[in-house]
Amino acid sequence: MAADMDARQRFFPHTQDELKQIASDILRHAKSLGASDSATEISEGDGLSVSVRRGEVETIEHNRDKMVGVTVFIGNKRGNASTSDFSSAALKDTVAAAYNIARFTAEDDCAGLAEAELLETAPRDLDLYHPWNLTADEAVEIARRSEDAAFATSPQIRNTEGASVSAQHSQFVLATSRGFLSGYPFSRHYVACAPIAGSGRNMQRDDWYTSKRSASELADPEAIGRYAAQRALARIGARGLDTRKVPVLFEAPLAAGLLGAFVQATSGGALYRKTSFLVDSLGTPVFAPHIQIVEDPHVARAMGSAPFDEEGVRTKQRSVVKDGVVEGYFLSTYSARKLGMQTTGNAGGSHNLSMASTQTRPEDDFEAMLKKLGTGLLLTELMGQGVNYVTGDYSRGASGFWVENGKIQYPVEEITVASTLQEMFRHIVAIGSDTLVRGTKQIGSVLIERMTIAGQ
Repeated sequence: MAADMDARQRFFPHTQDELKQIASDILRHAKSLGASDSATEISEGDGLSVSVRRGEVETIEHNRDKMVGVTVFIGNKRGNASTSDFSSAALKDTVAAAYNIARFTAEDDCAGLAEAELLETAPRDLDLYHPWNLTADEAVEIARRSEDAAFATSPQIRNTEGASVSAQHSQFVLATSRGFLSGYPFSRHYVACAPIAGSGRNMQRDDWYTSKRSASELADPEAIGRYAAQRALARIGARGLDTRKVPVLFEAPLAAGLLGAFVQATSGGALYRKTSFLVDSLGTPVFAPHIQIVEDPHVARAMGSAPFDEEGVRTKQRSVVKDGVVEGYFLSTYSARKLGMQTTGNAGGSHNLSMASTQTRPEDDFEAMLKKLGTGLLLTELMGQGVNYVTGDYSRGASGFWVENGKIQYPVEEITVASTLQEMFRHIVAIGSDTLVRGTKQIGSVLIERMTIAGQ
């Protein structure tokens, strides 16, 4: 406990109690000016990031930042202001600025703080803060180990885009005039490597990374470098494909993007603006009947964990999709009011999401998924932003591997994969047990029955 307190003092200029006092002072000043409601979030951060390329240090960055955001309500009129100056005079000026903005803002019936009964009054400790007492020299050495391992994998690894290491520490306090006052520290650390294989016109790159709350849970830097190198080597000799319709297997890192597309389409802002193809989808079948999506904000040490959202609303485990049917949206207080619903505790985004199939067996690893694919495309990289969330149209540049009879035959590039998200979701054939966590999402490789591959 003493070591933990020492680490907090090293990385943060203020204690949690000091930040809470500042927050309380801000709310009192807002009330004295005539605000009917107010909220503030105070944050501090400290981090170290280094990058190395071909053994030479490219960057060493030490960031230390702080911010106070103030929201003031005068009835249904809202004003926002922020500052990085924690002095008493600057904080009072910021509150006054937010108040004056609110005075001249139009009325909005949906504006306002979350209801008191929805706020988390006893937030649990989710073990999200694990300081990494890393010096710049130590970070450089870790990055070099990862890059050296990539070079040692094969003589065909002749260059890299570098290796990087980052240790980030943050803390915040959130307070509202509805009685909410809480906060906590958290950490995010990673190691990444991006090797280049081949030479001349036949160069290929790939990358891999590991990211955790605790540095002790990061993968070995050598393993990251080797695997990134193997991925780059496998892409040498890539060919094109002619246009065809085939089954497509999304490798797990890309499958997380499919889950992200669903979140985007069922988020409150897109729904109330009617800029989503999933407007009014609650209670309707959108995915194949074997698909389940669960949100669990309370997984210890997970990247997407939080006891409450950015409005202080308590988070909870819930089913978002059950047997292919949409059971929940991702709503903040404001978007929920616009839709005539109640917030889901997702102000600030989704929490830990896992997408699974009731048909998945433990033995359905990556090799088994290739066999399920049979003959078709294994997708390992997507490029561009070719997703239209209004219509669901999906068309993106891609590369990957051509597979026949469950065996990888050769790498492919300069192709486009196209379909609609509606068709893709409905025709998910299988999800692998090769589960990977990427950010706030957990998913295995995803096999889609058929997509159009546009090539030469």
